[in-house]
Amino acid sequence: MVSVSSIQPRFISTLIGDCRFIQPSHSLHRLFRCNSGNKHVSMQYSRRFSGLTDLLFNRRNIDELPNTKRKRLRPGEISPPRPVPEHIQRPPYVKSRKPPGIGSGFEVHDRKGIEKMRASGRLAAQVLQHAGTLVQPGTMTDEIDQAVHQMIIDNGAYPSPLGYGGFPKSVCTSVNECICHGIPDSRPLEDGDIINIDVTVYLDGYHGDTSATFFVGNVDEEAKNLVQVTKGCLDKAISICAPGVEFNKIGKIIHDLADKHRYGVVEQFVGHGVGRAFHSDPVILHYRNNSRGQMVLNQTFTIEPMLTIGSIDGVMWDDNWAVVTEDASLSAQFEHTILITQDGAEILTQC
Repeated sequence: MVSVSSIQPRFISTLIGDCRFIQPSHSLHRLFRCNSGNKHVSMQYSRRFSGLTDLLFNRRNIDELPNTKRKRLRPGEISPPRPVPEHIQRPPYVKSRKPPGIGSGFEVHDRKGIEKMRASGRLAAQVLQHAGTLVQPGTMTDEIDQAVHQMIIDNGAYPSPLGYGGFPKSVCTSVNECICHGIPDSRPLEDGDIINIDVTVYLDGYHGDTSATFFVGNVDEEAKNLVQVTKGCLDKAISICAPGVEFNKIGKIIHDLADKHRYGVVEQFVGHGVGRAFHSDPVILHYRNNSRGQMVLNQTFTIEPMLTIGSIDGVMWDDNWAVVTEDASLSAQFEHTILITQDGAEILTQC
């Protein structure tokens, strides 16, 4: 756990930073002006009442949830980081061993860059597809991490999350009420769970970033509908993307569909530019907003809506990464990296 005086950037995919409060001005540089001591997501009081937070969300002494057989998510044991062969190219933040920088400006590519983005996106999609085949009751999320890690390095790529701001594993696995940034561990998946697997690969100097939410065994209709609507939000958002379209249209179309089904849209985490940098401008808000800016030809960025059945507010676990809904309600997420083309948008992270 980082101290107040040494807060480092975190994943922005979902937004880097121990400061998770997005203000009306959405420049990445503004987003990272964090107030010291603010280590929780949106619930500023939760660290102040640290004993209560620990009781409810970290120690999990109260496991039972109302109106469901599902129990609160408990953290398991985390294995050591997995090694990467020396010949595989590392992102700059790994080599420098310094907090990762934030890329300013859009990721706009020439023909060669586009082909590299397609290659990294395709590999990320293939890895995610393989990870999804491992999802079944009894599988530990650490086993998913092992498989993801091995497939990425076997293809000559680097698992982008590994070592990013101190993240200890090669993939994020977020189960049930975990909104994002779950660290793979020894907890076995259980029948009825849902799990988001977030894969990013660094191949030939370019990142490809994608995620999907999978069903574990027999999932109830409430969970199925949440996942299906979340996927629909991503698909609809991508369908409106094209040169000259305002970024705030993404948030409106996602929020409108979520409202129709009475789901909450998480506001604390965002999509982002991606390419040579893991995270860069623009900030992609998934809720209604008045932010300015338009999409440009040959630009790449992610869209990654997170929907919840209940509260959209989150609390960070003591591992300083995993963020769970404050009421332990289910959360789902889908993500693609897209390329803005003359005719609209090309999804780069699909097989």
